[in-house]
Amino acid sequence: MAKYRKKPVAIEAVQFDGTDESVDWLLLQLISGEIGRSTNRLHIKTLEGVMTANVGDYIIKGVNGEFYPCKPDIFEMTYEIVE
Repeated sequence: MAKYRKKPVAIEAVQFDGTDESVDWLLLQLISGEIGRSTNRLHIKTLEGVMTANVGDYIIKGVNGEFYPCKPDIFEMTYEIVE
């Protein structure tokens, strides 16, 4: 079996903390209904269906402009900050 390494790609992401400030960059998606918001949760329409992001989860903007949530432990193992 072959092994593969993930290509280095810079992404945009914010850790959702339940505040308006943590979702300001998603304003267009919130207005369009692509992302819905309820108390301490975001409901994100993805290619795999609607995914829920809870407080503490990261919201990632993918390479094709798509959004999806990611649990903090997976995010921290997968990504590092770009200086």
